[in-house]
Amino acid sequence: MHINFFAGFRALALAGLLIVVSTLPTLAGPFEDAVGQFANDSFADTGAAIEALATGGDPRALEVISALKAGRLLADPVTKRVFIKQADGTMVDAATGAKVADAPADLSAVRLINRLRRAVNAAIGALTLRSPDLNKRILAARSVFKTHDADMLPLVDDALSKETDPAAKLAFGEARASILLFKDDATDPEKLEAIAAIQARGDQEALALLTGLTGQQSAAVAKGAAAAKAAIERNLALWSMVQNGWYGISLGSVLLLAAIGLAITFGVMGVINMAHGEMVMIGAYVTFVVQETIRTSYPALFDYSLLMAVPLAFIVAGAIGVLIERSIIRFLYGRPLETLLATWGLSLVLQQAVRTLFGPTNREVGNPSWMSGAFEIGQIVITYNRLWILCFTLAVFVILLAMLRYTSLGLEMRAVTQNRRMAASMGIATSRVDALTFGLGSGIAGIAGVALSQIDNVSPNLGQSYIIDSFMVVVFGGVGNLWGTLVGAFTLGIANKFLEPVAGAVLGKIAILVLIILFIQKRPRGLFALKGRAIET
Repeated sequence: MHINFFAGFRALALAGLLIVVSTLPTLAGPFEDAVGQFANDSFADTGAAIEALATGGDPRALEVISALKAGRLLADPVTKRVFIKQADGTMVDAATGAKVADAPADLSAVRLINRLRRAVNAAIGALTLRSPDLNKRILAARSVFKTHDADMLPLVDDALSKETDPAAKLAFGEARASILLFKDDATDPEKLEAIAAIQARGDQEALALLTGLTGQQSAAVAKGAAAAKAAIERNLALWSMVQNGWYGISLGSVLLLAAIGLAITFGVMGVINMAHGEMVMIGAYVTFVVQETIRTSYPALFDYSLLMAVPLAFIVAGAIGVLIERSIIRFLYGRPLETLLATWGLSLVLQQAVRTLFGPTNREVGNPSWMSGAFEIGQIVITYNRLWILCFTLAVFVILLAMLRYTSLGLEMRAVTQNRRMAASMGIATSRVDALTFGLGSGIAGIAGVALSQIDNVSPNLGQSYIIDSFMVVVFGGVGNLWGTLVGAFTLGIANKFLEPVAGAVLGKIAILVLIILFIQKRPRGLFALKGRAIET
């Protein structure tokens, strides 16, 4: 009887103890103790909790401090428990990280004053500098580089001493240099060492930092800062030229892609095709239709949309080109003025047809993930979409060269280009070659539209932006010569981008046009003139 009584008493006492413990805040260590102080509704305790979390080294501290800054740190005044309100509205216990299904109804946000807000910002900076995520550490160091807050120097020194990654160590070293440069009690050797580190960085932010160095500086520091600024400016001028060169190459690849189909039709058939730009536009709209179909029915295949659009654009634009040649162009051979007017009128018809089908506004064509973003080389930025377009253009050029050299159609096209009458007398069906050539040129314009849809607005006027430049490239490089088209496109692209900073976009294009006119006066056949009996007569 007594044994049963004592056993029941022990069980009852244990159950009561568990109930009491479960209602108390979790105080299992320094982190939990610091979190618990937020529930005291005291600015002094909140400040002490912020300092304890910032220096405690617990990886959960950043989430708590960030929630405090955002007003998502809530406390229960009854149970003294602290919660984090997530973006989706769910509650998490700040001390344990466990989700809370039934949070108390009378929660209140932990209050802050200006002094505490400054402490919160400093704590977030300190915690981010020690973040296990490498990218976050580097971003935090870059932020300190811009603000050069002297209060962050001990934290930066501590992070630098513990850092092992070379990129992060460099970022921490640059942050430390920016702080020392503006620190009033820093010695001249320290400031000169900081200037050297900032000069080694050599970008616009480093130049801005040195330019903002004011106040009473010693002669050695002022001289070192001036020399560093001059060196950075020279370095940036060189990188600016390299950046303009890349922009010129990028523009040249676009011009080449838009003009290469025109070079074939103009060279083989002598047809001034003013509707060539509309073939580019058709290719862009084929890309739009492909992406819309994938978005609605097969969204997982979106990254492959351009690979699907390339052959479809070639087939659709090529088929339309063959139809145009068979129904209009073949009746106008030898009559260049009538051909120009007919194709110009046809371009208006095609534009209006697209407006009727798709509307007059721009259509959205997205970038696949592998064409999105950019990367840096030194001080220049290269976007992936421009880089892929350059590679795509060169691939199309090489494939077209191989087709002209190693296929029977290519042989017949070259024969007709050099001497149409002789080719016809040798049994070549010139009318069939004309149709296939016009279809090939239109198909290449179509795949040019696929590429241009990634960098330009897809609208009914898309082709009009490139038709004049395409003719300039073909005439400058040499009619019917693909190598001339290649050299002409990149020459005009690079020249245009180097003239733009000096003369402006409009005057630069006018200057290019004037130079081409003067060049054609001296070399009417362009850079690389084709040779052949019919051509030379």
